[in-house]
Amino acid sequence: MTLLEIARIYTDLVRAEREIPEEEHQAKETINALRTKYHEMLMAKMREDRVDFLDRFDAANKAFELVRESETKYGAQTEEKRQ
Repeated sequence: MTLLEIARIYTDLVRAEREIPEEEHQAKETINALRTKYHEMLMAKMREDRVDFLDRFDAANKAFELVRESETKYGAQTEEKRQ
């Protein structure tokens, strides 16, 4: 997967987690586990692609920036276009 693909999945998971009600513990745990997995993949791919980041928070911010820049440059993509 490319850095942009990983960043998109990660940012989608972050947004999804925010939308889940607090009382939905199992759903929150599942999304949190996936978000953590993709965050680790994101940082590994950033290191591989020699993208500098200070810490995990900076890596997360860079993921959102990367997705935002891509959407600005190419327009917001639907799920069908991503696949």
